[in-house]
Amino acid sequence: MSDAPKSLPLVFEPPKGRAKPPAHLADLDPAGRKALLEENGLPGFRAKQLSTHYFARLVDDPEQMTDLPAGQRADLVATLLPNLMTPLRTMEADKGTTRKTLWRLFDGALVESVLMRYPDRATMCVSSQAGCGMACPFCATGQGGLQRNMSTAEIVEQVVAGARALARGEVPGGPGRVSNVVFMGMGEPLANYKAVIGAVRRLTDASPDGLGMSARGITVSTVGLVPRIRQLAEEGIPVTLALSLHAPDDELRNELVPINTRFSVAETVEAAWDYARLTKRRVSIEYAMMRGINDQGWRADLLGDVLQSYGDWGWVHVNLIPLNPTPGSKWTASDPADEREFVRRLEAKGIPTTVRDTRGREIDGACGQLAAAE
Repeated sequence: MSDAPKSLPLVFEPPKGRAKPPAHLADLDPAGRKALLEENGLPGFRAKQLSTHYFARLVDDPEQMTDLPAGQRADLVATLLPNLMTPLRTMEADKGTTRKTLWRLFDGALVESVLMRYPDRATMCVSSQAGCGMACPFCATGQGGLQRNMSTAEIVEQVVAGARALARGEVPGGPGRVSNVVFMGMGEPLANYKAVIGAVRRLTDASPDGLGMSARGITVSTVGLVPRIRQLAEEGIPVTLALSLHAPDDELRNELVPINTRFSVAETVEAAWDYARLTKRRVSIEYAMMRGINDQGWRADLLGDVLQSYGDWGWVHVNLIPLNPTPGSKWTASDPADEREFVRRLEAKGIPTTVRDTRGREIDGACGQLAAAE
């Protein structure tokens, strides 16, 4: 094992000197939208009409906003609906039901989102940062470092873009809607806490103030920023917490997830358990299966023991992820037989366990692969 860094800062700031994205109605609550229009000499009551076009009607063409006066329409749209991101490339897999989009943000930063349509649901996987500062060695995004935090509106726009594609019947299966959002794209969501919580609120605000989604359909992932997990538990928003654990012992996790040198396995799992206890929401333990690294039977037993030590009241579920290897990486997916044995051992200890459906492998489905190639 290589030497892990001895410590990482709690606050992960992107490089200084970058311009901020323009303000957008998705950044603001209804009062803030009204105020921004009025600051620009425009009638504040038009904010609700613009919100209805954006969140309820999913309109992106100003010409379709016929309830706005023609003489003011351009200024109203420029003020509250500035263009935040441009699609550079969209790749499809699974007969068109998996769509990965590479976006260029206003300052040239690149991020990715993925729309996955299943028979019973449609899930958007969104990015929360351009790059990532967590430096996990098996992750394509982590190897590129952190460029900057995304704004609330940049995060929301990924979901709205997916919602438009579904509503317009552009995804096989006929018109539909986004039912689930997972913060499992590029970046560490809890390192961009304020913008991510803002996005969760916009997604769950009733239409037309937001998309009107159920918080129970939203999953926020983290590698284990313990103070932020505890802060999230106090928000009163019953999102699902997904903890990217990847190893049940500190020696290995220090290498795989460097933040573990700051917050140990025991501290991190305890924070996740407290989240489940306070919110009554089952926590998902994410575990990327890596051949010969973390997929040994004894590690399955140890993981089961760690999770079971907090009781067997159904607070946790393990989601094993077949690693989507990046080109030239030493990190490869586990042998299917080892994967099955890992599942068997966890289930023998009473831990509900599933293996994630590996969608998008042929379109560089792992987060950061498309941006890195670009």
